[in-house]
Amino acid sequence: QVRLVESGGGLVQAGESLRLSCAASGSTFAINIMGWYRQAPGSQRELVASIEREGNAKYADSLKGRSAISRDNAKNTIYLQMDSLTAEDTAVYYCNARGAPPFATYNFWGQGTQVTVSS
Repeated sequence: QVRLVESGGGLVQAGESLRLSCAASGSTFAINIMGWYRQAPGSQRELVASIEREGNAKYADSLKGRSAISRDNAKNTIYLQMDSLTAEDTAVYYCNARGAPPFATYNFWGQGTQVTVSS
């Protein structure tokens, strides 16, 4: 099992920045890809960015150019730096961790952290 704990959410003004953190514990040796998803009220959960253990990162169009995902494998922690936030970025942000073979069925979620951007 893997436990994910997010932090760093909050209320900010449009144009400001936030840095989210997600710390993993438990069977972290089995984790390959970690990422951030978000879910706004009435919308489906969507990928924001993901990063492999080796550091290869992918970004969704929603925050591309305004965000940076990073990973500290020694601390089993990922970060999401978000800049130039807008009201459309308001959502609950969830951390996700997925395993690599032979732990490919591993798929864990954090409890989520609220990000609210006021315009």
